[in-house]
Amino acid sequence: MIIYENTKNGFINDIRSGSIAGKVNTAFEQHGIHHNNESEYNSWAYSLMYMRNVLDDEAIPGDVSLAIEYQIPLTSKRVDFLLAGKDETETENVVVIELKQWTDSGVTTRPDVVEAFTGGANRIVCHPSYQAYSYARIIENFNEDVYKRNIKLRPCAYLHNYREANRAHIDNDFYREAVLCAPVFLEKDTEKLRTFIKSYIKEKDGIDLLMKIDHGKLKPAKALQDALTSMIRGNQEFYLIDEQKVAYETVRRLVELTVKNANNPVKGFRKSVVIVSGGPGTGKSVVAIQLLCNLISKGFSANYVTKNAAPRNVYFEKLRQDHFRWGFIKSLFKSSDSFWNAPSNVMDCIIVDEAHRLKKKSAIFHGENQVKELINSGKVTVFFIDEDQRITTKDIGSKEEIRKWAAYHNAQVFEGTDLNLISQFRCNGSDGYLNFLDNLLEIRETANLDFDYDYEIRLFSSPAKMREALREKNDINNKSRMIAGYCYEWVSENNPTGDEYDIILEDGFRAKWNFSNTLFAIAPDSFDQVGCIHTTQGLEFDYCGIIIGKDLRYENGKVITDQSQEALSDNSSGIRSCKDTSLADRLIRNTYKTLMSRGQKGCYLYCEDKPLLDHISKMLKIEIE
Repeated sequence: MIIYENTKNGFINDIRSGSIAGKVNTAFEQHGIHHNNESEYNSWAYSLMYMRNVLDDEAIPGDVSLAIEYQIPLTSKRVDFLLAGKDETETENVVVIELKQWTDSGVTTRPDVVEAFTGGANRIVCHPSYQAYSYARIIENFNEDVYKRNIKLRPCAYLHNYREANRAHIDNDFYREAVLCAPVFLEKDTEKLRTFIKSYIKEKDGIDLLMKIDHGKLKPAKALQDALTSMIRGNQEFYLIDEQKVAYETVRRLVELTVKNANNPVKGFRKSVVIVSGGPGTGKSVVAIQLLCNLISKGFSANYVTKNAAPRNVYFEKLRQDHFRWGFIKSLFKSSDSFWNAPSNVMDCIIVDEAHRLKKKSAIFHGENQVKELINSGKVTVFFIDEDQRITTKDIGSKEEIRKWAAYHNAQVFEGTDLNLISQFRCNGSDGYLNFLDNLLEIRETANLDFDYDYEIRLFSSPAKMREALREKNDINNKSRMIAGYCYEWVSENNPTGDEYDIILEDGFRAKWNFSNTLFAIAPDSFDQVGCIHTTQGLEFDYCGIIIGKDLRYENGKVITDQSQEALSDNSSGIRSCKDTSLADRLIRNTYKTLMSRGQKGCYLYCEDKPLLDHISKMLKIEIE
């Protein structure tokens, strides 16, 4: 999605008239994106004047196309500036420019990572060259037209305030690889940037390249489970961006230093604990798996740990199909139940995904506390956590709990804004959709309820109609599933192939739970079953059809929960028997937010409570089918 598009001459005229910032802001509103970010508004007025100076050269044709604030498909990230045209060989080029107002930055010990004053504070962030390069690669990965037409993306960074005296802080040997991939231009480099652009933009493109960038056919988004085997073999399937890259490089460097110190009796050794926060779709699992693959390739001992059996079993099956040895697979992917009697510091790094799902006692009722056990077992322990995804009364994973046991083990804790993942890669990259979920479920009030309807939401009065609409999506690639809350008794447990059904709803809808099938997410014959939170959390689909039971209703102008509607046979969540009604209320809301954010491309909804369905219809301003 391009926010502002114009020719070079049109852009320069908007600068001269002083209207550029207002036009960009108006374009945001026309796209349904409302914000009150004064600093961003000022940056358009300020930084774009410098781009006008760069482009003020007759050798750059006045009719070439440019764009400001291009949102990369399927993400929440935006490219600052694009310029499209042809070079002297008729090659179609798009120059990708990342703009910064920095005057200086600090060198870190982490590749592609710097320290800079941004957002009102000194922060650890990606090097601008890496940022521009990663954005360009993601566009290539997502846009089929860019690949097929062999459109060349030429990334660079322009730090128009960056003082020449500080050049060595941003352009040095440590960052050489990033700068080679995407040159960095500073305060005194206006002519160099102009030359860089002119080398690729000699004439207007014969086709509208920016239209191909903005409206080109998108490649299917890769699900982590489908890319896993390639990643284990050392291939780069995902490009980490911004805070994902910072978290990744932070952990890699910590493991190197901590293991080195552990082997040096003179220098001494201290455990490290890293807390990485992130909501649904922010890439927690991608960063975790990429860390695992890199660390084992460098000879470090590392485990990927999760309490949820479903993702582990899916990973096991994918790797088994690609002929990895069973012993090798089991050595990498562990249950959180596995460490109750593990020796201290047995692993260089333990990577804990879905850390909010950790519990006190392991499945075999041994041990004292899984957070304590995991920190004990690793020299570096990394916790990927989203406290809004705690969904049972046994879930103890919280930042407070992690800090407590880190202190017990005298471990150094690393957390903060630079380890908070915010880039949205699910739900079509729509922060607005996640804001809508928070508002609908009354988890928290959020300001922006507008979102790009390229993310497909459909509301159904009939569960049977929803299933058939979803089946059409699933027939494409077996990546769509129905999921429901805890409201339905598991009557088919002891006779899964019999005639009894667990979920019986209006319009002749009948279905069975999938609890006995932990490969529900990928099994070719599981579509007609209905998944639950335990077989879907930690995984993702193209489309999800959510059945909202009677535990979530709309009454007297409020969305309410009802723990008495939870199934008696539900022995896992503890919600029905929970004495703490506020906790039960929050767990029900968390469960539905987690379910409704599983889909990469769309979410279909059916509610047993018709007033709730009507309420959602009014909130979204879409019709019920």
